[in-house]
Amino acid sequence: MNNQKFLKAISNSFKAFLDSATSRSTKKLKPLHGAIAADVAERLGNEYSVLSQGYGSGKEGIISGRYMDKRVDITIKKGGSAVAGIAVKFVMQNYSQNSNNYFETMLGETANIRSNNCPYFQIFIILDKLPYYSKAKEIKKWETFTEHNAQKYLKLSRDDTDVFYHSPNKTLIYVIHIPENEGIATLGEYMSYYQGREFGIVLSSMKFNKLGPSVIVNNYETFIDKVFHTIKAL
Repeated sequence: MNNQKFLKAISNSFKAFLDSATSRSTKKLKPLHGAIAADVAERLGNEYSVLSQGYGSGKEGIISGRYMDKRVDITIKKGGSAVAGIAVKFVMQNYSQNSNNYFETMLGETANIRSNNCPYFQIFIILDKLPYYSKAKEIKKWETFTEHNAQKYLKLSRDDTDVFYHSPNKTLIYVIHIPENEGIATLGEYMSYYQGREFGIVLSSMKFNKLGPSVIVNNYETFIDKVFHTIKAL
């Protein structure tokens, strides 16, 4: 799967989100997780098995951590044992409210799994402009994902992953763009507006300062190649 096909998988995931008519549905995960799982399985070959929603049995796998077992978005197994995991996060709304929680959760689950000698990777996908909803599902404001929001990932990118087990072996940040309409006022209007339009999801034009080697921005092909070589080197 190249970058264009990855964008298509993201588009399919966003469409599933719109078709579900709710922000809480997990249906949006299947097209994206399934496409990544299929790509990983094809690259690794029959010696490995891959577990994920939207692929194979359609079930996620469980990886034993140092402190607790963790159900992982994409689990790679060899000889019946988990040898790597990939977490996938696709943020579509209320980022500022949850950004620290997303990051802290990622650090914790990564430390739990990597300290039990299992490589762990992170894919973080976010719209460059996204709605912030009130409890009544009214759009209070539009948030922009900027380089300032990415500062924590800038620090993460410089971590020595052989020393800091809370850092994923590799992290992919994928910032995407959809057509904007600031006239939308509610979640329902948001759903209706985008359901009724044909459009492609594209990469954002947002630029980052130079990142360290552990974080890759807007390049799925480079990221998944690093995943492949890390697993094959085990």
